[in-house]
Amino acid sequence: MAVLEKIRKRSLILILVIGLALFSFVISDLFRNGGGMNNFTSSIGEVNGTALSRAEFADEVEYFSRQYGERASTVQVVNQVWERQVQGTLLDEQCEALGINIEKDQIINVVKANPAFAQDSTFLNDAGLFDEDKFVEFIADLRLNNPAAYEQWKLQEDALIKSAREQTYFNLIRAGVGATLKEGELAYKLENDKVDIRYVKVPYNTIPDSLVSVSDSEIQKYIDQHKEEYKDEASRDIQYVYFEEKPSDEDEKEIKDGITALLNGRVEYNSATDTNDTLPGFSAVENVADFVNANSDIPFDTTYVAKSALPASLADTLFNLGVGQVYGPYKDGDHYKLSRMLGKKAGGSVKASHVLIAYEGAMRANPQVSRTREEAEAKAKEILGEARKSGTDFAQLARENSDGPTASRGGDLGYFTEGSMVPPFNDFVFANEAGKIGMVETDFGFHVIKIEDKQDVVQIATIARKVEPSQNTVNNLFTEATRFEMEATDGNFTDVAKEMKFQVRPVNNLKAMDELLPGIGRQRSVVQWAFNNDTGAGDIKRFDVASGYIVAQLTNKRKAGVAKAKDVAALVRPILRKQKKAQKIKEDSNTSSLDDFASSNSVNVATATGLNMKTPTISGAGREPKVVGAAFALDEGATSGVIEGRDGAYMVTVTKKTEAAAQENYATYTNTLKTTNRNTVNGRVLSALEEAAEIKDNRALFY
Repeated sequence: MAVLEKIRKRSLILILVIGLALFSFVISDLFRNGGGMNNFTSSIGEVNGTALSRAEFADEVEYFSRQYGERASTVQVVNQVWERQVQGTLLDEQCEALGINIEKDQIINVVKANPAFAQDSTFLNDAGLFDEDKFVEFIADLRLNNPAAYEQWKLQEDALIKSAREQTYFNLIRAGVGATLKEGELAYKLENDKVDIRYVKVPYNTIPDSLVSVSDSEIQKYIDQHKEEYKDEASRDIQYVYFEEKPSDEDEKEIKDGITALLNGRVEYNSATDTNDTLPGFSAVENVADFVNANSDIPFDTTYVAKSALPASLADTLFNLGVGQVYGPYKDGDHYKLSRMLGKKAGGSVKASHVLIAYEGAMRANPQVSRTREEAEAKAKEILGEARKSGTDFAQLARENSDGPTASRGGDLGYFTEGSMVPPFNDFVFANEAGKIGMVETDFGFHVIKIEDKQDVVQIATIARKVEPSQNTVNNLFTEATRFEMEATDGNFTDVAKEMKFQVRPVNNLKAMDELLPGIGRQRSVVQWAFNNDTGAGDIKRFDVASGYIVAQLTNKRKAGVAKAKDVAALVRPILRKQKKAQKIKEDSNTSSLDDFASSNSVNVATATGLNMKTPTISGAGREPKVVGAAFALDEGATSGVIEGRDGAYMVTVTKKTEAAAQENYATYTNTLKTTNRNTVNGRVLSALEEAAEIKDNRALFY
């Protein structure tokens, strides 16, 4: 009791001590797992101070993930939603600032302009026009009788209003974008003024790189002069060794031996009868289906198939087996297989084309089809007669007359087996020979059918065993990966990998929202680790992935900003090297004569005619805008100095200049420019808004 009394008296002190300990634990955990309180922010980011709700962002990601399914990864969806929300926020700001809004009483005009509503038969009057009263009545009915649907409509209404506001904003900008007649005249001259030249090109690769040195200070100076070109976001460099979980030679042999054993009968002890039973092998067993299902990774298939459906490399062999004959074991992809021929059918696969003439009330008939059954039958008979005439192009008949979805491809239905089509259609094509043309009626309408081809089909029973790594192989791989991780942590990653004969794969310039690693695909966890605040250059970690293990090392961390010389040297050095080679060529060829310049550099003089500024490409040399521009600046007969081109140093002599004939009016070129400029408004405006905005991106903390 005395002890309990002491605890009661000091309860406040105990609570404070425990509380401080917990607080210390939480705070340290926060900083240990990614950089302070930001991990618990409620926003996915900010745009000019406006927070983007993390919950709303997650809801939108979930919605689009369901829409895309397996066609897009989570990161791809996240990036799309991010771009969508950032642009939407920026446009909302602009619309607010300019007072652009669509009031609720104007929504009807927005709805009328939307084809999804304007063409919906629910809202059309007898004249086929959008009826405002019908639409209002429909929404009022939703509000009274279907609250859930009405809430969905309100969301759709908000989306329509937002879209209309944005379109109004873009239209205002587009209205101010145009082109003058003088600009049209310039466009005309850039395209139609011509120049003919004689030229000499001295390729840069004729000068060895060893003769032209580029220092780190020169690279840095170039970067300082072109900062905008070398701005970059934060990035990471890693290197990794991939331990792929794949079957060993022993695993493959075990699978092959196991499936080979199924060929022959075997003796098994029967505990119920206390006797040894002899069980038949694959070639002799009577109940093939049960035998396959009991021994195969792929269940028995009763389907008859054409030769084209068999594995390409073995199609001839398998198709020509006799009934009851077995082939194998053979490797097909990642399976070992045994196949047994069960049966053959002549003409069991048919290739046919058809012209469908639908009528009102027929299954899946287009709502625009208004013909009666009698009218459809009459038209089908007319087409049948035409189809049976010598020389008729059946595919063209289908393209011009068919109401079916295959009309665009000439009515071609491809190859199909018995039972694939509705009974009347099926009966006709399988009861007649190739080349037969006839007509049948089904629930879809009247079909004029042409049997294009018939192929034999076979039924083959196949036992398949997937070649997979054994548990022993998996265990050995784990041991190998763990051993490498431990030795690389204690030593040098690259040296250890070389000593253990593992391939090191470097990956440079990973961005925070990247997910792909070359050679392995999506490995988001590796990228997240590389960007974790606690991960330092030189750190190593093993990752369990679906197909094995990755042991990765972070080799470099870069902050956002202007790139450092060592990081972009591979990009800048060739540029400076070209400049220096051009200067060297100029200094070594101290002449103003085109022929002397060619002779001194052991190259030939070439000619090019009809050059223009719009497409500055020189025949035999490629795109060289600086060279073509220099030629236009020269007088006829004049020779240039040495010009630094893209792929070499040039000297040109202008042999002829042809100025385009003046036009009475340049409106055509002006209008083309105007259209081009206006068509690029949306993209250019959004890019400008994003570039000018202050954007904080927290995506990498959550995805």
